[in-house]
Amino acid sequence: MSALGGGKANELTFQNDMLTHLVASGWLQGKAESYNRDLALYPEDLLGFVQDTQPEQWQKFCALYPSHPEQHFLERVATQLNKTDPNAASKEMRTFGTLGVLRHELRHRGTRFSLCQFKPEHELNPDTLVRYAKNRCRVVPEVAYSPWASKEHLEQTGSKAKAWRIDLVLFVNGLPVATLELKSEFKQAVHSAIKQYKTTRFATDPVTRKPEPLLTFKRGALVHFAVSQYEVYMATRLEGADTFFLPFNKGTTVGGAGNDVPADINQYATDYLWNEVLLPSNLLSILGHFVHLQIEEKEDWEGRKYKKESLIFPRYHQWDVVNKLVTAARTEGPGHKYLIQHSAGSGKSNSIAWIAHQLSALYDDQGCKQFNSVIVVTDRTVLDDQLQDTINQFEHVDGAVGRINNQEGDGSKSEKLAAALENSQPIIIVTIQTFPFVLRAIENSVSLKERCYAIIADEAHSSQTGSTARQLKEVLMIEAKADGEDELNSEDILDAAVASRRASKNLSYFAFTATPKTKTLELFGRLPKPAEQPSKTNKPEAYHVYSMRQAIEEGFILDVLKNYTNYKVAYNLAQKIDKADQEVESKKAKVKLNQWVRLHEYNIAQKVQVIVEHFRSNVMGLLGGQAKAMVVTSSRKEAVRYKLCFDKYIVDKGYQKIHAMVAFSGEVEFTEKDPNAVAQLGNKYTESNMNPNLKGRDMRKAFDSDDYQVMIVANKFQTGFDQPKLCAMYVDKKLGGVECVQTLSRLNRTYPGKAEVGTFILDFFNEPQEILDSFQPYFQTAELADVSNPDLIFDLFEKLNAAGIYKSTEVEQFCAAFFVKNKSNAAIANICKPAVERWTKSYKQAVEAYAHSKEIFERIKKTQDAVLIANAENDLKECKQAKDALDIFKKDLGTFVRFYEFMSQIVDYDDKHLEKLSLYARNLSPMLRETAVDEDDIDLNSILLSHYRVSKIRQQDLKLIEDAPDHKLVPGEGLGSGTAKDIKEELLSQILERLNCSGLMKPDTHLGENARQIEVSDDQTTPCVFR
Repeated sequence: MSALGGGKANELTFQNDMLTHLVASGWLQGKAESYNRDLALYPEDLLGFVQDTQPEQWQKFCALYPSHPEQHFLERVATQLNKTDPNAASKEMRTFGTLGVLRHELRHRGTRFSLCQFKPEHELNPDTLVRYAKNRCRVVPEVAYSPWASKEHLEQTGSKAKAWRIDLVLFVNGLPVATLELKSEFKQAVHSAIKQYKTTRFATDPVTRKPEPLLTFKRGALVHFAVSQYEVYMATRLEGADTFFLPFNKGTTVGGAGNDVPADINQYATDYLWNEVLLPSNLLSILGHFVHLQIEEKEDWEGRKYKKESLIFPRYHQWDVVNKLVTAARTEGPGHKYLIQHSAGSGKSNSIAWIAHQLSALYDDQGCKQFNSVIVVTDRTVLDDQLQDTINQFEHVDGAVGRINNQEGDGSKSEKLAAALENSQPIIIVTIQTFPFVLRAIENSVSLKERCYAIIADEAHSSQTGSTARQLKEVLMIEAKADGEDELNSEDILDAAVASRRASKNLSYFAFTATPKTKTLELFGRLPKPAEQPSKTNKPEAYHVYSMRQAIEEGFILDVLKNYTNYKVAYNLAQKIDKADQEVESKKAKVKLNQWVRLHEYNIAQKVQVIVEHFRSNVMGLLGGQAKAMVVTSSRKEAVRYKLCFDKYIVDKGYQKIHAMVAFSGEVEFTEKDPNAVAQLGNKYTESNMNPNLKGRDMRKAFDSDDYQVMIVANKFQTGFDQPKLCAMYVDKKLGGVECVQTLSRLNRTYPGKAEVGTFILDFFNEPQEILDSFQPYFQTAELADVSNPDLIFDLFEKLNAAGIYKSTEVEQFCAAFFVKNKSNAAIANICKPAVERWTKSYKQAVEAYAHSKEIFERIKKTQDAVLIANAENDLKECKQAKDALDIFKKDLGTFVRFYEFMSQIVDYDDKHLEKLSLYARNLSPMLRETAVDEDDIDLNSILLSHYRVSKIRQQDLKLIEDAPDHKLVPGEGLGSGTAKDIKEELLSQILERLNCSGLMKPDTHLGENARQIEVSDDQTTPCVFR
């Protein structure tokens, strides 16, 4: 065959080539004249399948209708095809039509017929396999489909439909399942096929106003393919000009949309459609295990509820990943890991539902279930309903899916989890914070640890904050973030939970993420050469990829970097004249001063003005007035102050229809050390009292209403928050890496009209290149620059041993006691006690020595004797280093446990000494509790914000590039390399002078005309009053 040529002749060649391959793969070729237009059936196959596979039932039916039983049967099937009521009490009735008739029995006056036999999950029933082999898959070319295009209809009614013909129609046992329109004139031919569907293939004939049975939603063909030599698109509902076609392309090798040009010029770029997808066995699998009717309850703009029906047919990458994962799980067996890098817009919810269902019904070659249960780890609250509804359409059973939470059922979460695991519930849904306890429950049960589980992890979909995050950090020994904020995303939790458990031959992991971190790739990725050790030439990689680039190019998500504007804030700080200068720790003072400025009411008020005016001018009128915006802040206090200033600005300006909500965890209280905090002192701010209009509603639902247009967040809703009406984001927080991608990607969801108007990012904090560098690794396929060095653990092992905090005999004694069957927690604690006492005693002495040395140093400084000062300063440094060494020991202890447990999942150390220390250190680490050192606080009450300017720098399109070899993920280095830091002290006035001259507000610019010279103090400003 040839992919070259043009015109109708080439289109016919294209059609004949496809037909030839379909017939060669098992399809029967039919004739258009054998098609029944009135019933939209191919009677020969429908009757033939029933008579051939169910002769006894057919004889019973013939006894009911001795005269013309075939016609009666065809009409009975047609009647069933027309039963499609989304409001029906019976779930079966809701999904009738072609899909329901294929899956459910046809019952009539004591007779029962199956109109399709799907492949059984195992081969224990040979009769079922025989019936499966008798399915009739038929392709019919050039089908004139309309029953209203006949002369008879014209004579009877005075109207006649046009006699349109469809290039190919596919039937399974006489029931229409797919139509195909083929075009091959030029590279954009697929859009001509789409246009043909939209302008001539109507579900209701425009002349006669009568439904076309073949093209009617649910009742006729289930999917409609527009096919060219280069691309494929599909639709499941024909609605004229409103028909929505989805790409059904494989994607290119570089991660883009469309298909690669085949290396063999005699092949078509789209031949995967008929050589893979439309193979009889594959299409039957899609009909049996993928296609489902989704019924969603929606609200219109007036709040009226209605039900929206969508027929879900898998996109190519969804079908491909499910097939590959299920095949791998069957052939490889339990105990393996699979990393799926699927971008936002990939349809992960459906992919996870399909995989969960198929894994829950997966059998090995001996006919035994491969997995006792499938555990889905997700915070998508709608996923359990979706799973249950989907599986009900496949299996016709309730109760296959169970969600473990406090709201449903009797008993505690732990009791419900234990029951679900013990009873081998097919699919168990748990939240990400429950997942570590699931692993613990399996590991600690003699019966459960011998069973096999498939764990599907929906990573990076949400984050945990506040007390929940703190508890999980303690359980999983996750290192605290430098910024001190208690935030933990789901990828952190999953990685730590899996790494903390020994690799098990009974647990298979299927990890979904759009933005895999380095650790995730190393933990769940696959080695190209599995028999060799990980190395720079054998780096783990994702098992399956649907890239951000492909999702953007296919239109499933938006490119959020197309309209990016960065701002610069410049300011000068001064000291009050009547305040004495003070010596302070330089690094600490700089951090505190920056935080002080960021929280300053004037700084936030100026940014609020920019935000509100930009929103009113550029965003507010988009999407029919439904557009939303998000303000991302650096801390909870900043979020509170943003909300207060936002409300005040709106009231002062008299603006209408702009209302902000604020999202943060816990309670927030201001102190006298905070700038301009007089009006806030004594108040406790919470989400509840700052958002009085919530009135008990979930924040997501309230934000979706007309009551709110702007959401101000502090470490909340930056991941896993899907609000398609979000059009603008105002960033006042340092962003980098995965957090940057996940945060800004809140904007990428599509909504009618959103692609045309685009999105806006206004960034007050970050540099454009930093943002681009964060996105680039995930634009196509995330790759590692290198792998972690497993030998680093040995240096840290020696370093910990050399500290002298524990003895090797104590480690041995601990391990012996730990593995006793009925071990005593008291015994475990007592064995750790000597090391705890050594460290605590040393730490207390170091803290006291440091405090004493600091006091002496402060006294000697007043003597102005250079020699005495130098000696006192050296003593102070030595005391500080002694204390720091103990802090570093505790940190190294946790680092050792995390790295060893992580690397043990990847390499086999086969070292009992490492294993024993890891076990001992995991239990010792939380017992080491340091005493807070009473450090000298930096008094910022003498500081004034004297000059301030916020400037727009540049609005630009940050372009992601195709090939970026320099943007690879780099594993961590320098394990346990922490050292004591020297303290450098300076006068506060010197630090201010350096800050003011560092480019924040250069003296030679003399502030500029747009800079404002201010003098701000608590009694001079109008505060943002809490209302």
